[in-house]
Amino acid sequence: MYDNKAHWDNIYKQKNAEEVSWFQPKPGLSLELISKTNIAPAEPVIDVGGGYSQLVDYLYDDGYSKLAVLDISANALSLTRQRLGDKALQIDWFVQDILQFKTDQTFALWHDRAVFHFLTRRADREQYVNVLKRSLKNNGHLIIAAFAIGGPEKCSGLDIVQYDSEKLQSELGDNFVLVGQQSEVHITPSNVEQQFTYYRFMHNLK
Repeated sequence: MYDNKAHWDNIYKQKNAEEVSWFQPKPGLSLELISKTNIAPAEPVIDVGGGYSQLVDYLYDDGYSKLAVLDISANALSLTRQRLGDKALQIDWFVQDILQFKTDQTFALWHDRAVFHFLTRRADREQYVNVLKRSLKNNGHLIIAAFAIGGPEKCSGLDIVQYDSEKLQSELGDNFVLVGQQSEVHITPSNVEQQFTYYRFMHNLK
């Protein structure tokens, strides 16, 4: 039986964290889109599927003071905490499957670079959206990146779902308003091109 947590823990056991296909030395487009939200540095921010991403490092150094990182892999988050050293003590860490995520905190910004596109079951996508709605403030910001139509069909041996704005909007529902999107060709550490699209939404409970 497939074990999602074991799969991702094994990825970070078998490979150097800087060798995985999704690694970015600097998450430039994510940082650009976060800057465009104009949220205050004291507002709570969560990076979903943050793993070994450098995003939390840059946000911390930019003065964001209520940061949280969630990943299903304890191995990935352990490596990130080691990298950050004492800074890690100022950040909330959640080793959880996003589909079971519960917190009393609500976030002003939810960032997801390439978690949602792994959800191939409709029920899982619906659960993700339920968790998102519960966890994101009204008028909060959602930044979500996924493989674009015509991009990769698999990642790390797993099937993914490709998205364009219409398809993603249909999954998120009417409480999310698209305010911008931007394409990016990600170059993996093995020099393979991957077509991503980043979307920025506002959460509007109406």
